[in-house]
Order: sequence, then C-alpha cells, then structure tokens
Amino acid sequence: MSEQIKDKSAGLNGGFEVSKNGLPVNWLMYTPNTVPNSDFKIILDNEEYKEGKQSLRFDVKECEDIGGWHSPGFTNEFFVAGKYEGHARYKISFWIKNNGTKFQITAGGVESKGGEMTPLIEGDEEISDWKLFEDEIEVPQERWLRMQLNILQPGTFWIDDIRIEKV
Repeated sequence: MSEQIKDKSAGLNGGFEVSKNGLPVNWLMYTPNTVPNSDFKIILDNEEYKEGKQSLRFDVKECEDIGGWHSPGFTNEFFVAGKYEGHARYKISFWIKNNGTKFQITAGGVESKGGEMTPLIEGDEEISDWKLFEDEIEVPQERWLRMQLNILQPGTFWIDDIRIEKV
C-alpha cells in the first residue's frame, strides 16, 4: 500500500533532503507503484523549495479522491525518527504551495488498531507563494502521532520543512 526507504541517520527528514531511488527516506509514500487508478509523479524539486535544497512535489494527472493509500501522498508514524508518543501535545508545522490540486493533510493520535485523525488543512486553494501552516495535536496516552497527506484532485502540490515539536 506504500513504499518506504529507511535511514535512521536522516531522522525526521522533514525537509526531504535525504533520498534514495527518487523517494525521500523515512516516509511511507503512496507512489505510482502502489496507488490504483492514478497517473502521477513524485519529484524531489531542487528549483522550488522553502528550506534546504529541495522540496517534495507531486505532479498529478489523474487520481481518485478517496484518500489514504488510494490517492497520491504519504503518511508517517515516525518509527524511524523516534515515535512521538502520548500523553503529549505536538506542534506540527510545514510549508506548502498548490497549483490546481485538492489536498488534505491530517494528523492525530493512533494505535496499532485505530486512532483518531483530524484535518489540519484541506482544500483546493491556489497557493502560489510558500505558505506556512501550523497546528497542535493532542496525543492521548498509549497512542502516538501520525501525519498523512493526500492529493485528491489533479494538479501540482509542493510541501517542505515539516517540523514537529513537543509543546
């Protein structure tokens, strides 16, 4: 349902600076190999970025609007970077640009057989200059943080500089 390349030395890799085989390490990527009924590319963009030397870009020609592993994007429970475990509150921040897509970014506290994910941002707003989004997520005891991005409509979407801080 996803592809992941692990590299413990890369940590969170929220700037997508460390990659292997064209994919950022330590992220569970919903790729053209795993997403049915889609036509898209995942690009490490070294021309449009907010931080470091590259961002993560999705060029989507065709996709379903179901979400999860049925749509282009990624997820992460941060096992390689070190789980963000509850009971705790975390500030999640990231920069995005959007040209034509409908997208959704969710986060929440999860466990092995469930949990609760809430939308941080969703929409189809045109964002031509990098825009910062920040939100706080409460993770209950016995759960850990999960984050997910889904592209639900064709277009081009960029994300960069994902940060997670305990507050």
